[in-house]
Amino acid sequence: MAKKFKGPAIGIDLGTTYSCVAVWQSQNNRAEIIHNEQGNRITPSFVAFTDDQRLIGDAAKIQAAYNPTNTVFDAKRLIGRKFSDSVVRNDIKLWPFKVVAGTDDKPEIIVKYKGGEKCFCAEEISSMVLTKMREIAEKFLESPVKNAVVTVPAYFNDSQRKATKDAGAIAGLNVMRIINEPTAAALAYGLQKRADHVGKRNVFIFDLGGGTFDVSLLTLNNDSFDVKATAGDTHLGGEDFDNRMVSHLVKEFKRKNKVDISGNPKALRRLRTACERAKRTLSFDTEAIIDIDSIYKGIDFHLLFTRAKFEQLNIDLFKKCLETVKSCFSDDKMDKSRVDDVVLVGGSSRIPKVQQLLQEFFEGKDLYSSINPDEAVAYGAAVQAALLSEDAKNVPNLVLQDVTPLSLGTELVGDVMSVVIPRNTSIPVKKTKSYVTAYDYQYSVPINVYEGERKIASQNNRLGLFNLPVRCAPHGLPLQVCFTIDADGILNVSAEEKSSGYKKDITITNANGRLSCEEIERMIKQAVDFKSEDMKHVEKVRAVNALDNYLYCMKIAMEDKSVASMLTLVDILMINSAMIKAKELIDGKEKNDTFVFEDCPRELKSTFESALKKF
Repeated sequence: MAKKFKGPAIGIDLGTTYSCVAVWQSQNNRAEIIHNEQGNRITPSFVAFTDDQRLIGDAAKIQAAYNPTNTVFDAKRLIGRKFSDSVVRNDIKLWPFKVVAGTDDKPEIIVKYKGGEKCFCAEEISSMVLTKMREIAEKFLESPVKNAVVTVPAYFNDSQRKATKDAGAIAGLNVMRIINEPTAAALAYGLQKRADHVGKRNVFIFDLGGGTFDVSLLTLNNDSFDVKATAGDTHLGGEDFDNRMVSHLVKEFKRKNKVDISGNPKALRRLRTACERAKRTLSFDTEAIIDIDSIYKGIDFHLLFTRAKFEQLNIDLFKKCLETVKSCFSDDKMDKSRVDDVVLVGGSSRIPKVQQLLQEFFEGKDLYSSINPDEAVAYGAAVQAALLSEDAKNVPNLVLQDVTPLSLGTELVGDVMSVVIPRNTSIPVKKTKSYVTAYDYQYSVPINVYEGERKIASQNNRLGLFNLPVRCAPHGLPLQVCFTIDADGILNVSAEEKSSGYKKDITITNANGRLSCEEIERMIKQAVDFKSEDMKHVEKVRAVNALDNYLYCMKIAMEDKSVASMLTLVDILMINSAMIKAKELIDGKEKNDTFVFEDCPRELKSTFESALKKF
């Protein structure tokens, strides 16, 4: 029986390019996607830093073109990875912001904020996006929110899942559960279809998002959701298609104008934005116009970009998606003809060539696209959150059985990987395997924990190491190693030497540079400080707007002859002087924190002072 939590609970799809938040509405018996302050149901996963404030979401993305080096995006591609990772090294070449190697080879993002340099890890940037999602939900629900279910790509490894939980903790959220994105989408699909179909159905989820790609094969049997197999690529999505377009157009611009813009972050940001827009257009049209005024040194860029060219640039990536689809069916040994529905999830699943290749693989089967591909994951996460919340009512009694995406095991002598839990094993799970000591008279045995599919242990991802004390004896002493994976897909490993009773266990807490408890506490405090700074800035903006509005009203009043006739010339001169000084303050010419007009009429002085107290 899953633990229940008190208070409202939300579901968050923390995406590479866009994020989305939803909540279960008991009165309507369904999950509802919550729109942000711009009225949009999805929010860009962007965080920007300026001389006086921090921006998150739409506001951050809007200003990215003129502040590219301090606008951070794609943080999800860094989370849980090392700086030396070849994937990270390649991505750094494409980003305008600076990424350096920090402690334990952890990637750190450097930005300029309030006149100085600030350093952030990917968890902190992701926590800011999660904070934004929580605030959107709190405004909608008109109450504080602490509990959330956060989704991750099915192929996220152990350290990436834990890093996502860390980001939630920094954002002040109790992450009740981490669930896989395609599994969340299956919940959304299942709720929509449960009234239409009773009995067993095999469903294939194809989730191609902005930065990650996942596929899952599930069997739905009334209210039971059983994941049979999953596969994916944590570094394949719409961003990669954009990168191909940007690279091609940089060469095209150089060919036409003999000018190289590859080293100019502002020009590249404007070009990337135009490519994103063109890519979306090409999902429903065969041509898109890329038109950028004065992209660099006063040169305009105008080009007709065709769907055929877009497909030519990315066809190898599209085919790579199909290889992943095939591997998923190979793992479960299910024939593709037994699939009842192929469900499209993620914004990039709208690409016509992707749909064509997928439809050909399934021999003409219609693709199920009735659920919104941008919102399905958040919808399913909200359903899972409701199942874990004591406050939610009228929630269908669904049973979700997920799987572990990668094999987990230990290293044997000779650098051999010994698998304890094979990939696509249903979770939660607990498995024990017996071993023996390899050498005579050992005092301890190193237990190296790995995840991956390679037979050579060192070629896989090492999660952690601990030493088990053993009784000094000839080789062949029996040992037992136990692997336990919880519902979040997070691993605990224990080992025991039976004859002596020596036992030791480890929850892989600091693998791959995972944040320590002290670092998380520091970042939580920093997040509170950021919130305070953000609120001060908002108050200042409100005060400036109120003062500006007051000056406008006074200007209109002064132009009214009936009002002006009641004032003396001295009054008019003093009021005009006060208005000029106030306008200078608004325009940033006056730096004083206090602003007093001793010679103004009492009511005017009082109005000015009350507005200016907030500075």
